[in-house]
Amino acid sequence: MSEVKVNKITPTANCGTVTLGDSGDTFSLPAGVTLSNAGSITNSGTITNTGTISGGTITGNIDGQVSWDTTAKTAGFTAVAGNGYFVNTTSGAITVTLPATPTAGDFVGIKDYANTADTNNITIDRNGSNIQGTANNFIISTEGLSIILIYVDGTQGWVSTGAAQASDISEGPTYIVATGGTVSCCGDYKIHTFTGPGTFTVCSVGNPLGSTTVDYLVVAGGGSGGNGFINNNCGAGGGGAGGFRESVPSPAAWSASPLANPGGALPVTATGYPITVGGGGAAAGPGNCSPSNSGSPSTFSTITSTGGGRGANASPSTIGNPNEAAFPGGSGGGGARTCGTAGGTGNSPPVSPPQGQPGGTGSPGAGGGGATAAGTGGVDCSSVGNGGAGATTSISGSPTSYAGGGGAGHTAGETGGGTGGTGGGGDGGDHFPTGPGPTQGQAGTANTGGGGGAQGSANSSGSTTSGAGGSGVVIIRYKYK
Repeated sequence: MSEVKVNKITPTANCGTVTLGDSGDTFSLPAGVTLSNAGSITNSGTITNTGTISGGTITGNIDGQVSWDTTAKTAGFTAVAGNGYFVNTTSGAITVTLPATPTAGDFVGIKDYANTADTNNITIDRNGSNIQGTANNFIISTEGLSIILIYVDGTQGWVSTGAAQASDISEGPTYIVATGGTVSCCGDYKIHTFTGPGTFTVCSVGNPLGSTTVDYLVVAGGGSGGNGFINNNCGAGGGGAGGFRESVPSPAAWSASPLANPGGALPVTATGYPITVGGGGAAAGPGNCSPSNSGSPSTFSTITSTGGGRGANASPSTIGNPNEAAFPGGSGGGGARTCGTAGGTGNSPPVSPPQGQPGGTGSPGAGGGGATAAGTGGVDCSSVGNGGAGATTSISGSPTSYAGGGGAGHTAGETGGGTGGTGGGGDGGDHFPTGPGPTQGQAGTANTGGGGGAQGSANSSGSTTSGAGGSGVVIIRYKYK
């Protein structure tokens, strides 16, 4: 092999450029050797540099040396292998797209031109290749950072070297991917609604720049209203609403209820989460002292909402039947006329924020508790109580009310059955035979957790019933883009 040793290469008089070899040729500069360029070097082969190259303009593939484009980039662009770029994000974030079909040894340099990458980030679009071994875009968010990315192989893809470490760039945002229930979208959020049992399956989890947690609304089934006593002027209690539990981002991304837990989102992993949607309590009656029934719980992950308490049955004070009692629950059932029976307690078992309110005290008949307000008691021989108000939230994508208490059943002398609380509470029944309305209590609305309305004092055949509680619902919401 021949060897040529020179100290200087000078171009001919009519040419200002020295051309080194042809395409495919390789020139090696050993360590300690300096190639000083005061003109222009055009390279169609490869220069392997372990020494120093300085000055002038260099065009072509020089291993270890980046050809910097000194015109700052102010908008997104696709980088060319072997080049370095000054990226100016003064006016806004910029995306640098890496070469689409890189080969091992390709490199790209990126420099934060105006020291503004901490405010307006530089996104590195992987363009189909891995970066640092992951199939995600990366972000430069460090002020003044400069970095050289070298393509290694299909496994690691582009890796950082030069002036920066891998920790100087961060992975771009990735988001939760999940299935289950009825899926809808609202802006950047995906919403999964379960009106019956199912599974919320997390296929993959994002990162903190995207989403790793989900917010929830978990409403249990409402309790049924109490049973009016045949041919007796005794008002029955409305059913309590199902427990209401909600979380919301902090700051809030939608209009949440007053009961929402700010920042209470649940972290998730790539697994299936069984969903239970509580049924409403079955109606009481027909017949004297037929038991009313509490609602069933709804569950998601670590969140359980308790079913609404059943409303108290009406009966003369001498009966002493155990079905006279109003039960506790997410919200408590309303009391009955019998000796001013107390309403059931709400938020049972206790959680914070509270999942519901107590039922009213009978005399003659009281409404069941709702998510945000207790049921009211009646004024003896004047009126019966109404169901407590529920809670309104936009977690489903539009304002919707849930968990209203059931209205009390009417007795002789009062003006009508109690009104169900906003949020699906059923109205109470009217008095037989003089009342203008139906004797039968009205059911709570399905998938709201509303309490059922109590039966009015029944007809002699005992054929009427109270209103059943409304079934619950589970809604899960998370950012997906």
